[in-house]
Amino acid sequence: MANPILAAPVSARPVPAAGALRDGLVGVAIFGGTLTATRLALASFEPVALTLIRAALAGLAAGAVLAALRQPTPRRADLAALAVVSFGVVLGFPLFTAFALGQIGAGRASVFVGLLPLATSIFGALRAGERPSRAFWLLSGLGSAVTAAFAARGAGPGSLLGDGLMLAAILVCGLGYAEGARLARRLGGWQVVAWATVLALPATLPAALWLIPEHARAVTPAALAGLAYVAALSSLVGFVFWYRALARGGIAVTGQLQLLQPFLGMALAALVLGEAIDPLMPLVAAAVAACAAGARRLA
Repeated sequence: MANPILAAPVSARPVPAAGALRDGLVGVAIFGGTLTATRLALASFEPVALTLIRAALAGLAAGAVLAALRQPTPRRADLAALAVVSFGVVLGFPLFTAFALGQIGAGRASVFVGLLPLATSIFGALRAGERPSRAFWLLSGLGSAVTAAFAARGAGPGSLLGDGLMLAAILVCGLGYAEGARLARRLGGWQVVAWATVLALPATLPAALWLIPEHARAVTPAALAGLAYVAALSSLVGFVFWYRALARGGIAVTGQLQLLQPFLGMALAALVLGEAIDPLMPLVAAAVAACAAGARRLA
């Protein structure tokens, strides 16, 4: 029997909500470790180097899988959309978050992930023609306002810069998610992110080969583990499930599952990095998650 995760392309025909929910939760769980893993990797890699090396490693792995499974090359008409995905999730989000984590902790950065469902929904409406209800937009906007209010609370110069970088990361990621989900309906979920990473290889591979020797001697085991996580899981495996869920369950509705990521991110930041968690962080995340749950029900 064919592996349903690797089966392609994904049909636009709706599937049972449980299937999209399951895939979405797996994707969210994987992405929940991204900020903590990035913080670990930054101990040995500069932000630009980390972004390019992780993208190149993901591209090489994706290219090998595409070749082994003899996947057809995308149509010329798909290249522009794949470039958007590459810009948003292969390069843009990793780069902005890496710079942001030089200014703020992974726990604080995780709070901003609460804005991803709104960003994804907005781009889903713009790029995929989805039309959620007014109640959906109201609750999604309320959740985003709560996140913004928390971010503004007691923010100093360094955190303001980090917060701004996280906002930029959320915007480009939402664009990449929505564009990738639109393509996944035709190309298949894992194929979209695989081709997006391969498309970036002409830029990322030469740069990575130039940067690796500079950082190789100073790489710690923890930083290497962080790099392996973001290159393999955050850049590839997570998207196998996530794009599949978005394509089958709807971009706006399924995207609300991302509200679970702040909880995971904060827990990992405390357990792995030993970061002190602001007592308001879990409360803010819970309030935003409640808004997202309501939005998902009323979409």
